[in-house]
Amino acid sequence: MKISQDEIQDLYAFTRQHFVEHYDLQTELVDHLANDIESIWIKQPKLYYREARDKAFKKFGVFGFMDVLEKRHKAMNKKYIKYLWLEFKKWFALPKLLITLTVFIAFYTAFSTNMASYVLVLSYGLIAIWCIFKSIQLNRQFRRRKEKSQKKWMLEEIIFKQAGGSALILISQLPTWFRISGDYFDSYGFIILISIFSTLFVLWMYVSFELLPNKAEDLLNETYPEFSL
Repeated sequence: MKISQDEIQDLYAFTRQHFVEHYDLQTELVDHLANDIESIWIKQPKLYYREARDKAFKKFGVFGFMDVLEKRHKAMNKKYIKYLWLEFKKWFALPKLLITLTVFIAFYTAFSTNMASYVLVLSYGLIAIWCIFKSIQLNRQFRRRKEKSQKKWMLEEIIFKQAGGSALILISQLPTWFRISGDYFDSYGFIILISIFSTLFVLWMYVSFELLPNKAEDLLNETYPEFSL
């Protein structure tokens, strides 16, 4: 006995009712449930569809789909970090290495002045403003994409809604940085370290907020063969 298309659509609705919002995970769970239901029907052919569905769902345990959702989110986060890292590494090979060195020299020159502490706060303040602006812009893009496709993909949400979350946390510590930095800018070693960190930070934010969202279409097609807008 095979599951019908109407029953497949019911399974999609069933996963949504159990807090699975992302189409990629819904599809995986629907496929799993459908196979289980058909296996149940082989042993109990007189069982109604909803009874077989509920029996298949019980195999997921007390927390239902939550464990599967958590595992998928961790897997997609790892994939996102992998894409970030691959794009980030390109800035340490020619020709982009020249841009990286230019950014480093600019920071080193700025932090070598008598106004280094103020330059630090100003620089990271501007980065914070840019991050907030890009976050708002990416959230709007994500909503438009979702309205267009009528589907929500987990990796897509991570790319457009979680970009640079660590940046805002780090930048929130600026007052502390300002208080302690004045004591260290006389150190040649500290200036080099803060210049290196600032360069890496700027590149990481640029990749997170600009490059990966611009490549979202290719990344999603690579991750989800069934993806299309």
